[in-house]
Amino acid sequence: MTQVATSSDKPARVKVYRHSLAVRITHWLNVLCLTFLLMSGLQIFNAHPYLYWGEYGSDALPDASFVAIEAYADGDSMKGVTRVGPIAMTTTGVLGASYSGGELTPRAFPAWLTIPSYQDLGTGRRWHFFFAWFFVINGLVYLVYGLVSRHFRRDLLPAAEELTPRHLGHEIAQHARLRFPRGEAARRYNSLQKLAYLGVGFVLLPLMVLTGLTMSPGFNAIFPWLLDLFGGRQSARTLHFIVAALTVGFVVIHLAMVLLSGVWNNLRSMITGYYTLHLDGGRRTGDEH
Repeated sequence: MTQVATSSDKPARVKVYRHSLAVRITHWLNVLCLTFLLMSGLQIFNAHPYLYWGEYGSDALPDASFVAIEAYADGDSMKGVTRVGPIAMTTTGVLGASYSGGELTPRAFPAWLTIPSYQDLGTGRRWHFFFAWFFVINGLVYLVYGLVSRHFRRDLLPAAEELTPRHLGHEIAQHARLRFPRGEAARRYNSLQKLAYLGVGFVLLPLMVLTGLTMSPGFNAIFPWLLDLFGGRQSARTLHFIVAALTVGFVVIHLAMVLLSGVWNNLRSMITGYYTLHLDGGRRTGDEH
């Protein structure tokens, strides 16, 4: 659907219907779910701030970890230290030891990043499990809609010419220069967006769900092959954390692109469904207002 508005002294504006109601609802529910999953997940991580590879049990020793976020006494105070393999970094104030009530407190992730803000593993797990199932149901709804409406094929599946090295190299160079699609090209997702959304939606998020289920003894009893697939519960926990970090990285880049390419137009399109283009001398350009 397209709406055109013209005036004698302004370029014509074209409103294109870019996001369906189902896409918008599932998008914002994902935002809600992922926010609570991240914050409650960090609460759970704080209870044992170490990551391991292999078949370690619940009594895994910190010395066997390849990632650790710890606090050490430093005279009358303390310092936070984050270790990745043999590399150790002082991260006082952010990781390992952060301020709570004006005092440094031993805590892997700071209180303002966790739900609840105080250390409570049981409550954190309840928040995490609730929004995990909410997230799975929302994802299944989006999957069914995408297949029935052909949203995946129409909007997300790249054409063969979009996957050529020359085309992808050109889009990467344009994005690096902060030159975003305009005019007709702004009507639909570009190749990098399509690949990113497909990668997150069909690789990262399913992997996050499967590694999360692998950490559940109940699901291990029903689906013991999950432990073999991911190399043990501790390896699954590590992969779960890595996938969560990659998802956060995607969200940060996604938000940066939204801000740089026209925040109000992008935000409006994800609320109302309509994205505005300008007709300027017969050439269409994206409206960033």
